[in-house]
Amino acid sequence: MNGKKNLLLGVLALAIAGSAQAALSWDKTELELKPAIGAATAVGVFKYENKGDKPVHFNAVRPSCGCTTAALAKNDVAPGEKGEITATLNIGDRTGLQTKTITVETDDPTTPNTVLTLKAMIAQVIELEPGFVVWEANEPAKPKVIVAKASKEVPVKNIEVTSSSADFTAKVEPGSAPGEFKINVQPKDTAKPLNATLTVKPDAATTPAKVYYVQARINPPGTATVKP
Repeated sequence: MNGKKNLLLGVLALAIAGSAQAALSWDKTELELKPAIGAATAVGVFKYENKGDKPVHFNAVRPSCGCTTAALAKNDVAPGEKGEITATLNIGDRTGLQTKTITVETDDPTTPNTVLTLKAMIAQVIELEPGFVVWEANEPAKPKVIVAKASKEVPVKNIEVTSSSADFTAKVEPGSAPGEFKINVQPKDTAKPLNATLTVKPDAATTPAKVYYVQARINPPGTATVKP
């Protein structure tokens, strides 16, 4: 008899556990953003609602890196109450697809942890190809070309290029298509190893102004070319 009773209680417990649902219901746990070119931040808002019959307390909200912050309006959510977490990615010099996560920890026993994902596709004002130029030791000191292509979304009429070393010169001329430029990089000579950083500033009307960098290098004798 006791065996049947225990079996019945076990089945009932499993049924209750199977029907239990998380108190916090999220509209979306993943957001895809496309910030404007030149934007300083990408901001996403994760909305939730407490659909349980007990208050839910937020124990912690942890972004995956220091470049992302998460703002929570309040730590306790009453039954039926709605709220949101605002996630902000500081773009800085980042480009391309950026994926950041935010781990939300609550006292909800059913789902104590939820991972929110923020994806931001950050476009560039210009693309530089290649990102570096290299001369071998005693190679003829002829110019090598870096092509700068401006984004179609932001007009660029001119670019300014400066070198960190007086041993390299950089001259800009129009490319073969609108918004395209050729950067002719040339060393004074290739007799000794040298390195320089070229700073590329497009005249695009973005705030803050975007700056890009490429590398120029002369290898020591007997050194194979290796990408930086």
